[in-house]
Amino acid sequence: MDPATERLPDTYLKFVTRFPELAAAHTAATEAALAGGPLDARSCELIKIGICLGGGLESALKSHVRRARGAGASVEEIEQAISLGMTTTGWARTVAAWRWMQDQVERDSKA
Repeated sequence: MDPATERLPDTYLKFVTRFPELAAAHTAATEAALAGGPLDARSCELIKIGICLGGGLESALKSHVRRARGAGASVEEIEQAISLGMTTTGWARTVAAWRWMQDQVERDSKA
């Protein structure tokens, strides 16, 4: 997904406006991590979904679902990435993450 056209939360936009140097450093670190190895964007986004699940990060998980779909991941692949979290993070977090993914897929289908 093109970051220039991605729907970003108001709080995020206000934060990066207030702290542009931090935003630039965050962007640079993200780009360096993505370029730092052989994984493609789709794989990186699926991994990020798992990290968000473990951290209980709803907004970030939804963002990475959008990005994963934009990088070519199917709903089924995203569901598998989420289901892998069950034995590590627990049933409740996995089910919550699946619901967040469903919410985002539904939202994107209406856009």
